[in-house]
Amino acid sequence: MKITYCDYNSPIGLLHIVMDDIGVKRIFILREHWEEFQRKSDGILKDSKTYSAVIRELDEYFSGKRHSFSIPLSVDGTEFYKQVWQALISIPYGEVRSYSDIACTVGRPRARRAIGQANRNNPLPILIPCHRVVGKSGALTGYLGKNLDIKTQLLQMEHDFKNNSNSQLD
Repeated sequence: MKITYCDYNSPIGLLHIVMDDIGVKRIFILREHWEEFQRKSDGILKDSKTYSAVIRELDEYFSGKRHSFSIPLSVDGTEFYKQVWQALISIPYGEVRSYSDIACTVGRPRARRAIGQANRNNPLPILIPCHRVVGKSGALTGYLGKNLDIKTQLLQMEHDFKNNSNSQLD
């Protein structure tokens, strides 16, 4: 299977997007995660031409015009992780849910820590909006390790666009 990548300049920094023949496979926000992936990946080629739909949808998201994504995803993970990631996709734009809420959504009300693990292993941040998951008290919890500033930026951007604009492409 052919795997390619593209760089995307976003308001939260340079993103590295990886696709295979099925769809978007990974999004790297942190440089160190991207560099580690590159070291482990042989034959990954840069190919911006096949990324026009991804770039368009991310541009629309970051300008507040897109509240969900329609591009094909190529997600690897356990069935449990996939259930959690689907629950994350269902969190409305500009809203948050707690780990407990997600645990109940997937039918495992005591699995809050497992929900956290699924969030940590989310290969497609932004497209699968794990930034919308907060602590039960509403407190922000980890994002990409200890990068709460990125989570804060994404949540603030969504909140601002949701409250100041009615434009939506979904």
